[in-house]
Amino acid sequence: MLQVHEIRDHKDAYINALKKRGVDVSEDIHAILEADEKRRAAQTKLDETLAQSNTFSKEIGKLFQSGETQKANILKEKTGQLKEASKQLQEELNTAADTLNNLLYTIPNIPNDLVPAGTDENDNEEVFAEGDIPKLNEGALPHWELAKKYDLIDFELGVKVTGAGFPVYKGKGARLQRALISYFLDKNTEAGYTEYQVPLLVNEESARGTGQLPDKEGQMYHVTEDDLYLIPTAEVPVTNLFRGDLVAHTDLPFTCTGYTLCFRREAGSYGAHVRGLNRLHQFDKVEIVRVEHPDNSYKALDGMVEHVKEILRELKLPYRILRLCGGDLGFTAAMTYDFEVFSTAQDRWLEISSVSNFETFQANRLKLRFKDEDGKNKLVHTLNGSALALPRVLAGILENYQTENGINIPEVLIPYCGFSTIE
Repeated sequence: MLQVHEIRDHKDAYINALKKRGVDVSEDIHAILEADEKRRAAQTKLDETLAQSNTFSKEIGKLFQSGETQKANILKEKTGQLKEASKQLQEELNTAADTLNNLLYTIPNIPNDLVPAGTDENDNEEVFAEGDIPKLNEGALPHWELAKKYDLIDFELGVKVTGAGFPVYKGKGARLQRALISYFLDKNTEAGYTEYQVPLLVNEESARGTGQLPDKEGQMYHVTEDDLYLIPTAEVPVTNLFRGDLVAHTDLPFTCTGYTLCFRREAGSYGAHVRGLNRLHQFDKVEIVRVEHPDNSYKALDGMVEHVKEILRELKLPYRILRLCGGDLGFTAAMTYDFEVFSTAQDRWLEISSVSNFETFQANRLKLRFKDEDGKNKLVHTLNGSALALPRVLAGILENYQTENGINIPEVLIPYCGFSTIE
């Protein structure tokens, strides 16, 4: 969430910056500033009323002590009226503050200056590519056919048990999935990230804190009776571990990793681009989260990008990195790098990681601050990235490592899964 005083100070700059996302927020910004004026006016009036009430209360005590009972009773009556007025003013202030917050929740984050302008994924900027695309035999299959041929994943059983988008992993498919999770977690902890095991359900405050609500309302599974949400990513519970905290600048950074199941209602379109593991309602993901000093957050973002690069190099998968344009940038992000693995069998790129810097956008919602060297309370910067999302990584391995005789396993995963080929 953007900060109101920053909007006041940089109104025109913010309006122009958000045009990079393809949105015109001039009317929204005007409504926010108008609502803020009402909130500030209500706060001033309330403060004045409470101050006058406190002054009268002190005078009443003195008047009673000096025997001026009549004057004291007159002031007492006025104090009662001021207390009633303050209650009404407090309600007006609360209403004004709620109106302001609701308006602020609708404004996306300001893109970093390096974010290219553009309307959709076609305008994203490729900044890096590495790895050789393998040449497969003529009868190469997409992963959903390989999964069926080698009895690794049963998509129909998932439909039987739950519905489309809930695959059942079997035998070596399940072991390979488990191997990837352990490998990703080991790589992250070796890099200094502390491992957390977190809840898969969060409350509304948590979902609002990291920006899933209200932006992605309808895309999350909602347990209505308990008003809880199934998480779309470990970013939500892990980042919310620090909600409301005031930390010392010497405590920064906090670096976290966690494996969770993830749940998203967004799947639903049809075609080869969403077949098999390409888009799911339930999937596994290992996440990395950082809470950083603002002066260090973009250096940290670069470090996260290098970390994901190292993982993909060890898996020996051909990949590229895109800097997302304004129109493809997530609601909460100031800058995002997408990693994509090339699927030779599908002849297309598959997104397998997003690494983002949210700057103060989430921290403002979370009220997550640090005390700087000068003793002032300031908002931290938050970052997160997939390291990695499993479905499309697994799809890339199955498709790019297939041979005429079976599927080879990346060398780095063999100690984790206990086999070198799927035959």
